[in-house]
Order: sequence, then C-alpha cells, then structure tokens
Amino acid sequence: MIGIMHRLIQRTGKYKGRIRWSYLTALFKGIFMKIPMMLSFMVIAAFMEGTMTKEKCLYVGITVIVSVLLQVFFEHLTNVLESAAGYMIFADMRMELGEHLRRMPMGYFTEGNLGRISSVLATDMVFIEENCMSVLGELMSFLISQGLMLLMMFWMDIRIGIASVAVVGVIVLIGNLMLKNTLEHSDIKQECAKRLTDAVIDFAEGIGIIKSYNMLGERSKKLSDNFKVSCDESIKFEMDYSPWAKRLWLSYGVGTAAVLGFAVYLATEGSITNTYLMGVVLFAFDLFASIKSYYGQIARLTVTSACLDRIDAVFDEAELSNNGKDVLPESADTAAEIEYRNVSFGYTDSDVLKDVSFDVKKGEMVALVGPSGGGKSTIANLLARFWDIDRGQILIRGKDIKDVPLGNLMDNISMVFQRVYLFNDTIYNNIAISRPDATKEEVIDAAKKARCYDFIMQLPDGFNTMLDEGGSSLSGGEKQRISIARCILKNSPIVILDEATASVDADNEKAIQEAISELCKNKTLMVIAHRLKTIKNADKILLIKDGMIGERGTHEELMALNKTYANMVSLQG
Repeated sequence: MIGIMHRLIQRTGKYKGRIRWSYLTALFKGIFMKIPMMLSFMVIAAFMEGTMTKEKCLYVGITVIVSVLLQVFFEHLTNVLESAAGYMIFADMRMELGEHLRRMPMGYFTEGNLGRISSVLATDMVFIEENCMSVLGELMSFLISQGLMLLMMFWMDIRIGIASVAVVGVIVLIGNLMLKNTLEHSDIKQECAKRLTDAVIDFAEGIGIIKSYNMLGERSKKLSDNFKVSCDESIKFEMDYSPWAKRLWLSYGVGTAAVLGFAVYLATEGSITNTYLMGVVLFAFDLFASIKSYYGQIARLTVTSACLDRIDAVFDEAELSNNGKDVLPESADTAAEIEYRNVSFGYTDSDVLKDVSFDVKKGEMVALVGPSGGGKSTIANLLARFWDIDRGQILIRGKDIKDVPLGNLMDNISMVFQRVYLFNDTIYNNIAISRPDATKEEVIDAAKKARCYDFIMQLPDGFNTMLDEGGSSLSGGEKQRISIARCILKNSPIVILDEATASVDADNEKAIQEAISELCKNKTLMVIAHRLKTIKNADKILLIKDGMIGERGTHEELMALNKTYANMVSLQG
C-alpha cells in the first residue's frame, strides 16, 4: 500500500507540496478526533475519585467544543488540499496525455488502442481522482488515531497495551491477505473494463454495417458476452472478497472482546484499578475502529494499482522524436522538392516498403498507383512522419525530415484523404482549424474556392452551423469539400492527395474536381490514384507493388511498356 501511495504522490507533480501539507493537517485531525474520548476518561476518573469540580466540568466542556471545531477545521483543510488537488492533478494529466498522444506515431491509434485510451480517460483517471486522492489524508488520520489509541492502552497498563498490539497484528495480517487477493482481481477487472470499452466502441462505430448485413444478433451477442464477462468477474471478486472481509470484521469483534476480557481479569486479580478498567471499557469499543476504517478505505487503493499501470503504459509508449533543429528553406538548394532515398519501412518485423527511391521537383505531380496493400498510402504517410522509416532518408528541399521540427514539417504539407473527419463544432471553425489566425474573409474565400460556399449558406446558420461529431449531418461530398477548404486556407506548398472523388457520387465529383484544381495550383503534388484516368497528365507515375517501385514514367511511357500499368488502364476502360 505504501508503494501505491508513493506512485500516486509521484504523479502529483507541482501539487506534491499540497498533498504533503495535507498529511500534517490529517495528523492534527487525527489528534483532535481522539481528544473528546480522552477527556471523557479523565471526567470518569475524576468522578470515581471524587475530585470533579464545576470548574473542571467547564474546562472539559470548553476543551471538547474546541477540539471538535479544530477537528472540523483540519478535516476541511485536508479536503481542500487533497480533493481539490486531485481534480487539478488529473486535469493537468489529461492535458499532458493529449500532448503525448499528439506526438505519437499514427500506427499507435489502432482500434484496440482507441479503446485503451478511452478506458484510461473515462475509467482509470476518473476512478483515481474521485476515489483515491481524498483517501490519502484519511488513511494518515486513521493510522495516527490508531497509534493514539494503542498509546492510551499502554498508559492504562503495559500488558493491556501488548495485548492490543497483538490484536492489531492479527488484523493487519488478515487485512494484508485480503488486499493481496483484491490486487489480483483488480488487474483482471480493469482488463475486463478495457475489453468492454473496445466492444462498445466497435459496436457503435460499425452499427451501419452491422444493420446492413443483418448482424445485430451476432454483434449484439459479442457485446452482451463482454458485459456478462465483466459482470461475472465483478461477482467473482465479491465472492472472493467477502470471506476475507468477514474474517476481518470478526477479528475486530473477537479482538475487542479479548482486550475487554483481559482487562476484567486483571481488575479481578487486583492488577489494575477500577478506574483504569472503566477507561479500558470506554476505549475498547473504539480501539480498533481506526484500523477498521483504514482497511475499509484502502480497499479502493487496490484498484488504483491497476489503473496506474494502464495510465503508465500509455505514457510509456514511445513518441516520434522531435529533436530537429533545422527549418525547411523556402526554396530547394537541390533540384528535388521531395526525395526518397533507399527508404525501407515495416509496421512489424517484415518490411512493407523495400529500398524505395524517387524524387519530385517543385510544382510536379507524382502519382502512386498499384494494387491494394502494395504500399502507396504508406509512402505518402511517411512523408508527413506519421511513422518513422527504418532505413534510408526522406528529404524535403534537401533537408532530412527527421532533422526538422514536426510543427515546421506539417506547416509545409496539406493532406486530403477519402475518409474525412469533421469536429463537433461550427463549419467556420472546422475550416479555420488549419490556420487559426486567418481572417473571416480568408476563410470565406477558401470556402468559395473549395466550392462549398453555396451549400454552407443554404444551411440554417450558415458558417455558424454546428456539425455533429464526424460531420454526419453532411453528405460525403460536402464533407470532402470542407476538408479541401481547410487545405486551401492552409496554403502549404506540398499536397498529399488520396483521390478524393473515389467514393463520391457524380453530382459531387465535378465540384470536388474543381475544388482540387484550386487547391493544387502551383503546388507539389503526391497523389494516391485509384481512378487512373485522373492522373494521365502526371509528371511522374510510380507503380507500387509488393513494397517496391515496379514501373515508373509518364502515362505514355508506361503504356508503351505494355506491362502491369497498361493492363490496369485497360481493365478500368
């Protein structure tokens, strides 16, 4: 438990001082919590010895009131220092996680890891900030209170004190065995929560396909199975936890009875006075209350260990290095705007790209064609450093992109893909996100060039129209034109284009082609081509097959070769 508490403290960052101060306030809270009981013993002793006076009663009453007020005051201070700090700590941690994820390679954001991230944000961090940060001071208070009660027993009689310590030892032994069992289940429970989150995300994102293929029963069963596994594990946890909890609760009762019985035996033997016997009777029923509360609260910390493991696992994922100091020049010192030199890359141990080399001059258009899975998208994504290459170099204007800060690199690249994502925000902000300092006139001008101004103005609130998450309230063609407006506004010299008309209807295709023409003026283009008729005028066409460049040249040159490219053109008619 000390290890878990230490891990929590290590995560408090700049709020570490507040947490440590809370230990001091918890110390005073624990002291003042026991003062009324100690005063009660003094009053009983005074009455039994016949030394009680009105003045003593008045002093005791005032002291009790003051101690209660001070207890409330220090408890308030502890809550302010810890609970408030907990929310601030995890607010900062969420921002830190956002920054960390921003620097992660795109390969990390697989379906499984999306569920993992969601679980960390929605389950692990929430659990700790709501259940654990406020517990730290209470645990300290319970330990101090228990220590004071044991000291009182030693003050009554050293033998009673030893007996009380022995009972506490038994309680600690049983309690630690209980916590060990709980820790084992905590990892399983949190893993179940992650799998359940994955299943919910998978079901929600694929609901359209699930319905269209009439798979509701099958997919619902998978989701229901995950709920059942989570439920079964929770029940199993309670079934395993309950016997230990019963043993612990029983040890409190038996321990209290044993200390009382021992005190009565000593009193009958004349070893202690009746006054001290009454003191033991007074204290006995509260003797183990603090350690009982301690184990009641600390059970929550066992889940914290699993939560911290999953949070740390996300933070431990390697980021893309961003130590570059060079800045991309305005113009190239070499003939090539973009150059790939013997580039090899693999998502796992096997290479997806093998020794790929080509260059693109400023203002040229290079088209990547070939069968699915050949490596076209990988080549384009590596230019934007969505992943880092394993071997070779990628250069822009003679500079290795690894030697350039990611921010500077992305300022020079715009990307348009088939799958468009729009944020749950206004249309205006969805366009302006590419250049937040743009004027309203520049945003509107970009919308006009992207051929989306007219349909935006037909919406109820125009540019202030709120979009659903993902832009589901717009058609695919409308979303695509807004994404092109983003790139036009950004006005980067290099454009990566995953043919945007591949999956839109004929009515939208003409508008999108016009928008792309506006986007591509005076730009260096890398186009992932699906419809080969759209890249006949490309300056260079690369046929990517099995991670290598199989053919290269202009449309006419490749047709003259009469190989794979020519065969693909003939198949598309």
